[in-house]
Amino acid sequence: MIENKKLLIVGGSYLQLPAIIKAKEMGLQVAVADYNSNAIGASYADKYYNISTIDEKGIYEAAKEFCADGVITLATDMPMRAVAYACEQLGLNGISYDTAIKSTDKGEMIKAFESHGVKHPWYFILEDIEQLNRFDSKIMYPCISKPIDSSGSRGVVLIDSPEKLRESIFYSSTHGRKKGVIIEEYMRGNEVSVEIVVINDVVHVLAITDKLTTGAPHFVEMRHNQPSRLGDKNVERIKELAEKAVLAVGIKNGPAHVEIMLTEEGPKIIELGARMGGDFISTHLVQLSTGIDMVKAVISLACGEVVDLDPKFNRGSSIQYITGDAGYIKSIDGIDLASKIDGVVEVTMLKNVGEQSKEVCNSLDRLGYVIAQGSSVLDAMNACEQAIACIKLEIEESKLRI
Repeated sequence: MIENKKLLIVGGSYLQLPAIIKAKEMGLQVAVADYNSNAIGASYADKYYNISTIDEKGIYEAAKEFCADGVITLATDMPMRAVAYACEQLGLNGISYDTAIKSTDKGEMIKAFESHGVKHPWYFILEDIEQLNRFDSKIMYPCISKPIDSSGSRGVVLIDSPEKLRESIFYSSTHGRKKGVIIEEYMRGNEVSVEIVVINDVVHVLAITDKLTTGAPHFVEMRHNQPSRLGDKNVERIKELAEKAVLAVGIKNGPAHVEIMLTEEGPKIIELGARMGGDFISTHLVQLSTGIDMVKAVISLACGEVVDLDPKFNRGSSIQYITGDAGYIKSIDGIDLASKIDGVVEVTMLKNVGEQSKEVCNSLDRLGYVIAQGSSVLDAMNACEQAIACIKLEIEESKLRI
């Protein structure tokens, strides 16, 4: 128990809920800041601040008024700038504002990788589409276009020909806060993420997660499994690259979620977040596969307490997302049956009856998920698949394209 300490959590959605609940269990007083007064996390908090998660001065003022001993967020990138600003101003454990910029602006991020010798894809940064004339002849196909400052696969698209270049760049530019986009090498291989906690410049790798995406054109993540099945040699190479990437952007104290592609040329960095991973990877899968409570560790670190990163066991964990045809959801059946499958830890629908089911273009289009644990990663994956087979969705096709 951590008594007489206060934690400000930036964001009150279901993504931050595991940290809010954990902090309360640890005995902390918890404040939540979110522009949405109906955010689910607000009702769990001791104090609620009606402030946007990207309002840097507002978050700082809230942390100061609350006398916070720590400030964190989970799973989302842009609030990291407000978190870093507050921590820097108040002298709390966390990343610097410079590191927050490098870990949320994909252009600054890849330049930091380049300057520190972190193996990365070739790239071009466009602040405006008209800059394309400078190097359109140098672009090789296929390639990827994505916004400089977005996440959750929003605005990510595969470009397979010069004819689609401008159209794709415009698509990416509409999904970021800034109009800038980055064009990168399309890397083929096995995608993983590395879940990390850095303490006083020492990088601790907690787990490596194998990923499955929808593939081209949007590469939305659909399944995550721990531990990785890529073999000891590849795992070590991935760990080395992840450590270099984290230090390249300047993370000295705090979590990191590093995405890497294992290509035929070896591992190459995709990008990273200076925060815990989303998609329940850090909040659920790490603990289910290793016994390490990453949420508790990150809260303890933020509040200047002793951090426990010792693995308790070696098991398998998996999350698989649910999708459906385009249309309106008429009925959802089989949730109770799916929940009873051996190894299943959680079954949750993110869309309800009456809501739209869409083509999966970003993470918000997924309909639900199943999380499972097993004695091996294959057991966990099989449990997820059995559970999803139990869930029956009746979807009425929309006459209009959505």
